Amino acid sequence: MSKTRTITIANRGGATYEVDARRPLLDTLTEQGLDLPYGCKYGGCITCAAKLTDGQIDQRRQVALNNRQLGDGYVLMCVARAVTDCTFEIGVESHDRLYRNPFLDPLQPHELKADIATPKDP
Repeated sequence: MSKTRTITIANRGGATYEVDARRPLLDTLTEQGLDLPYGCKYGGCITCAAKLTDGQIDQRRQVALNNRQLGDGYVLMCVARAVTDCTFEIGVESHDRLYRNPFLDPLQPHELKADIATPKDP
């Protein structure tokens, strides 16, 4: 089984990169010169969020994305590893559904993380 994956950045002219599937995408892509924002590097913030438009990733270590953001295809590049070849949109133009005003459009229980949405027994 190959340990490399091809990553395509759709909104950067379809640029492609070969990455090590065993390492976080942020590390392998920045080493190849792709300028990606990041903050914590452990999946606790959403500074490095990108939108996965094709392929599969493993991001079990992320803790910052809620179910709505995950359902909309957002990935934290600092902890995500490519399971298959993948296509992403990066940068602020990919964040069309990442943020939303909770006062104008509050999250529903199914959009929250399970541990937040589940009431605690007294």
